Amino acid sequence: MSSTQVVVIVIVVLVIAALAAVAVVASRRRALRERFGPEYDRVVAEQDSRSAAERELRERERRHAELELTPLSPESRARYAAAWEELQVRFVDSPAETVSEADELVGRLIAERGYPTGDFSDQIAHLSVEHARTLTHYRDAHEIRQRNERGEAGTEDLRQALVHYRALFADLLGEDPVPASTQQPEQPEQRHPDHDHDVTSR
Repeated sequence: MSSTQVVVIVIVVLVIAALAAVAVVASRRRALRERFGPEYDRVVAEQDSRSAAERELRERERRHAELELTPLSPESRARYAAAWEELQVRFVDSPAETVSEADELVGRLIAERGYPTGDFSDQIAHLSVEHARTLTHYRDAHEIRQRNERGEAGTEDLRQALVHYRALFADLLGEDPVPASTQQPEQPEQRHPDHDHDVTSR
């Protein structure tokens, strides 16, 4: 075998190895995109590079694998669904208080499922592995609740916060907590005077 042939073989082997490495990276990237959805793009935007973002997401997967997550029993699921429906009815008369109660209820559900409930950013990181597609809702609800505590959220903001909380709540619950015809709370200024406790669809 001539030296030229050896060089050609080496080059071919290196090219094949490089293509295989690229294929592996692309496969891992595709898997992360599919798993994290919009959270993938958010983390890429926050990190210095795509590789750093992907390391962060893989670390989230590792930490998530260490959790002892617990599926809800049918009794627990029914109890949470009933609690949410009662909470949504109360929104009509006490929107600000109800949003705080919604945050607490979601927090209890997160804890019962086995997720950490301390720092909000840690919550987001752990939830993102299996519930990435509802995290934007949770972030928006959290932001509105903080504005509500400062007295800066209007009734429509609070209504939207409850809708956002419900998205993650339903995702964690495994089903919509209220019937399709009563999914969103009625705004106080639009309720019928004879039906103060009705919750209508919007």
